[in-house]
Amino acid sequence: MIIDCHGHYTTEPQQLHDFRKKQTEAAHKHEHLAPWDLKITDDQIRDSLEGAQLKFQRERGTDLTIFSPRAAGMGHHIGDARTSMEWTRLCNDLIHRVCTLYPRNFIGVCQLPQSPGVSPANCVEELDRCVTQYGFVDCNLNPDPSGGYWQTKSLADRFWYPVYEKMVELDVPAMIHVSMSCNACVHTTGAHYINGDTTAFMQLILSDLFKDFPTLKFIIPHGGGAVPYHWGRYRGLALNNGKPELTEHLLKNVYFDTCVYHTPGMELLTKVVPIENILFASEMVGAVRGIDPKTGHEFDDTKRYIDNLSSLSAQDKQKIFEQNALRVYSRLGARLKAVGLRA
Repeated sequence: MIIDCHGHYTTEPQQLHDFRKKQTEAAHKHEHLAPWDLKITDDQIRDSLEGAQLKFQRERGTDLTIFSPRAAGMGHHIGDARTSMEWTRLCNDLIHRVCTLYPRNFIGVCQLPQSPGVSPANCVEELDRCVTQYGFVDCNLNPDPSGGYWQTKSLADRFWYPVYEKMVELDVPAMIHVSMSCNACVHTTGAHYINGDTTAFMQLILSDLFKDFPTLKFIIPHGGGAVPYHWGRYRGLALNNGKPELTEHLLKNVYFDTCVYHTPGMELLTKVVPIENILFASEMVGAVRGIDPKTGHEFDDTKRYIDNLSSLSAQDKQKIFEQNALRVYSRLGARLKAVGLRA
């Protein structure tokens, strides 16, 4: 089985964008828009997926996508905590509908109702709802709800402990994923995403977070940002700060996905990071769309890059495509059995 651990609903029906525009306008006036004003039919959901995510799954030979709301669309900086909560619940409900319509293609990941300066304890109820009622297996955790201004405490700070405690209780990981950038000098997908991944890893290096939460699990997307390329730098910084080797300090709890859009980058990732810490992902349909003129294939067809790496054994590829995901997403196996994808 080929499990893509990083997919976003980036082809949502237009009605969702129309609602968000009105909600944002209301938030700027310190008002709130009634969430029941949003109406989307099942057919509109099907139409939004059939020509995109489902089409690419069939063409590329992937089986299942672990699926979340659009990351850039989380927009935690917009409005207040109530705005974020109402928007988050709408987005998560829509993901649940996708997973109900296509239970053998998608399994849900929830957005969290974060808001700048608001305790992550605010997220606990929604995380519990999505995991226990909807069967979601993961959440997206934004280390920078301010949208590029980094006004929130380090991920290692006790500020975050309420959501970590709930994650451990539910036995679900988090993908550390920023949302849109509000800073015109920092491009959202080309800079802010990669900055977020790298910053999160450095925050974890300087901490002893996993002494307090030995079973807490994080996935750092986009191939780990700058981390694999600068692995020697981060090893050295860890050692300079009195921490153990990265393999001991972080890699029992931190994993990387394969959203890397060229063969040399994928080769580097799989040589530097232990295979046991790499999960297959494409971010499809996501940050880079279109065909690479050098290869004639879509940039985000990451399965091709892995298939073509002669440095990986068949066993390595099986770990990346399936086995590591089943280990990291503890609830995934039961969900697959529930929809008939595993015996």
